[in-house]
Amino acid sequence: MQLHGVHHVTAVTAKVGQNVSFYTGILGLRLVKKSVNQDDVSAYHLFYADKLGTPGTDMTFFDWAQIGANRPGTDSISNTLFRVNGRDALDYWSNRLDAHDVRHDAITSFAGRDILRFEDFEGQRLTLVDDGGAPFEGEVWDGAGIPEVFALRGFYGVALSTPRLALLAPILTEALGWEEARRETNADGETLVVYAMDGGGAGREVFVTEQPGARPAMLGAGGVHHAAFRVRDDSEQRAWRQRLVSAGLGVSQLIDRFYFRSIYFRVSNGILFEIATDGPGFAADEPLETLGEKLALPPFLEPYRDQIEAGLKPIVPAQI
Repeated sequence: MQLHGVHHVTAVTAKVGQNVSFYTGILGLRLVKKSVNQDDVSAYHLFYADKLGTPGTDMTFFDWAQIGANRPGTDSISNTLFRVNGRDALDYWSNRLDAHDVRHDAITSFAGRDILRFEDFEGQRLTLVDDGGAPFEGEVWDGAGIPEVFALRGFYGVALSTPRLALLAPILTEALGWEEARRETNADGETLVVYAMDGGGAGREVFVTEQPGARPAMLGAGGVHHAAFRVRDDSEQRAWRQRLVSAGLGVSQLIDRFYFRSIYFRVSNGILFEIATDGPGFAADEPLETLGEKLALPPFLEPYRDQIEAGLKPIVPAQI
């Protein structure tokens, strides 16, 4: 059994207008779904992805306007890594981030790849990774004015911080079936392990750093709520749920999110994972040409549309 890579990453914003402007206007992603948090319909749930909303390309945000700022730390999903094609793309993005006054580091290397670390305007930690021209099954969004050759190509992976690798590693290798692909010591003397799923490479790697002396993270705006991993269909998902329950993990029941189906489980106090199906996809209730232009509600919420819309403030993109 294999998980087939990162499906999506869900993070938190307290400034939804600024969030839309950053991820569409600066990063050049497509807003493919404007919906609500199905467990808290007072909050928007926004999905940014490639042109098609391909699994493995969408970063999503819960709009929790009253939440405090994220406190970075250990026992957390600490970074989201997007992929681009080539060193020239990293140079392009370094210049583009400068032009928009986005905080970023110099281009450097990490786990054998050239990377560019940066943050959105709420401190969300992000990284661009040179994917070496690896195949991309999606289609980059061509509506943001970014040359196709430099555009974001979905996720390379996600990064975790753990205070004790010895506790987390058996879950990743034995329960989830990931393989240790690389191990090194970083400049701070911390152990970094790269785990690969389904053969590894772009979209199928998780980077885990052991940080025993760091304080625990506290989730807020600018932090990651959970990371989701891909299965092809319902039968794979049911098999994974059975496997995780047999491994002693507390796993949710299967939840129909309409655009995909999900199960949730924690691998530590601070790290929440999801396993999500590739389908039905974001075009299940909207034409591909107009994805994300109107508020979309799954069928079980549609009878409450008037009440839900009355409780939402219009999204006004910020000037960037």
